[in-house]
Amino acid sequence: EELLSPMTLNEKVGQLTLFASTWDTTGPTIDGNYVEYIRSGRCGAVFNVYTTTFTRHLQKIAVEESRLKIPLLFGLDIVHGHRTIFPIPLAESCSWDLAAIETSARIAAREAAAEGLHWTFAPMVDIARDPRWGRVAEGAGEDSWLGSRIAAARVRGFQGKDLAASDTVLACAKHFAAYGAAQAGRDYHTVDVSERTLEETYLPPFKACVDAGVRTIMPAFNEIAGVPCTASSHLLTGILRERWGFSGFVVTDYTAINELIPHGVASDAGEAGRLAFLAGSDMDMQSGAYMNHLAALVKNGMVPLENVDDAVRRIIRVKFELGLFEDPFRYCDPEREKQMVLTSEHLETAREIAQKSMVLLKNEGNLLPLSRNLKTLAVIGPLARATSDLLGPWCAAGDGAKAPSIHQALCQKLGPEIRILFEPGSEIVGTERHGFAAAVKAAGQADVVILILGESAGMSGEAASRADIDLPGVQNELAEAVAGTGTPVVAVLLNGRPLALSRLQKTVPAILEAWFPGTMGGEAVADILFGDTAPSGKLTIT
Repeated sequence: EELLSPMTLNEKVGQLTLFASTWDTTGPTIDGNYVEYIRSGRCGAVFNVYTTTFTRHLQKIAVEESRLKIPLLFGLDIVHGHRTIFPIPLAESCSWDLAAIETSARIAAREAAAEGLHWTFAPMVDIARDPRWGRVAEGAGEDSWLGSRIAAARVRGFQGKDLAASDTVLACAKHFAAYGAAQAGRDYHTVDVSERTLEETYLPPFKACVDAGVRTIMPAFNEIAGVPCTASSHLLTGILRERWGFSGFVVTDYTAINELIPHGVASDAGEAGRLAFLAGSDMDMQSGAYMNHLAALVKNGMVPLENVDDAVRRIIRVKFELGLFEDPFRYCDPEREKQMVLTSEHLETAREIAQKSMVLLKNEGNLLPLSRNLKTLAVIGPLARATSDLLGPWCAAGDGAKAPSIHQALCQKLGPEIRILFEPGSEIVGTERHGFAAAVKAAGQADVVILILGESAGMSGEAASRADIDLPGVQNELAEAVAGTGTPVVAVLLNGRPLALSRLQKTVPAILEAWFPGTMGGEAVADILFGDTAPSGKLTIT
């Protein structure tokens, strides 16, 4: 209340305004004036920013140069790891190991907090049953009960037992609600569900997050029954606050307020801002609608001032819970940053969770595990030497250079005793077959072929829907050509969605679903192929 009372209306609106830095881009627009907005008290939070150096620089402007010296919140999409990248959430769900999933979120929070971050836009808890939708990669699969348990585990992992601890970050449950039910698996598309289906299938994971203490919620881009979620008072006020008792704050998705105009419910940005705010959207991500229009809406009597004050209270309360008023720079310790990221403990945990996430789909004749007595092994496929693609979509500050490829991991594991031949065979996409001959020759010289197929990282995730979910390009033809040599073939799949494998499963005797397994995914694949650990994952999606 002491902070609230001296605030001008524009400064109050500033606490409700979130802008991206120019550090990274995850959406269609960037406003390069965000530093001046911080200085003038017109921006209370910044996302797509990390490292202690950069966050300290921006925080100093907020607490030393702005009039009220209110610290900033810093956020980033830390979906499955920050520097140490874990398997994509869909893969982790296949472990059915709630403790491991909570641990991966705990490590992600520890690394993110060490690099100046307070907040992650995760977990994504949308139930999704259409594998054409690219964002199935970010969720926990098809089942509402399991999805709810996993959602709560991720919230506990990110937020820990005490938000004031310097190794925790705010979680943000998204996308509220039914975003995973987009028609035909087309991202951002409309959703048409009955009230019963909404309540029984799509809402339970969000309720589980609220019960676990999640402090922020993000509405979905989609509409339900003609009402965009960003402007749905039924969802954001009636269900979330009044029925469930949520006390944190609601942050919109990227420019979602502006998108109320093409949704057809608002004629301009001012009306869009009014609809979103009155529905219960506290913080505006990137659209600038609140900054440009909310004060005028209050002065014109279109929005009650007390509603603005309540939203400001919710946001400032969370900043207090993080300890930012006590020490705005508590997340900006360069020594902790050096010590906390990509540690041997974090990497070993990532390897173990990757192992637990992989699913053995087929193993005719007990071809797996492979024997160490092989003389020659052929490693073939467009993803055999993939590094960045191992990380999958939404890999935060992950670095593909830190992720050994499956080919490299096999070479390290097997040493010089086994001759290893490599041929890519084809590209991930496209129709070129010029590499088939060399791949077939290598397969003919080998005792066993490990064939590494699948998607590139960018083929899954946001705005990455696919109408045809078979193996892309000519990869099926490559598999058939290699299998035609008569050499036993083990297919390893790297992908972010379930693939239509009717053709491949007729071609090869063994298939290991590795998903996008993260920084230590190459080693984890090698461990499973040669029996150092058993594949224990079970599918959570058809």
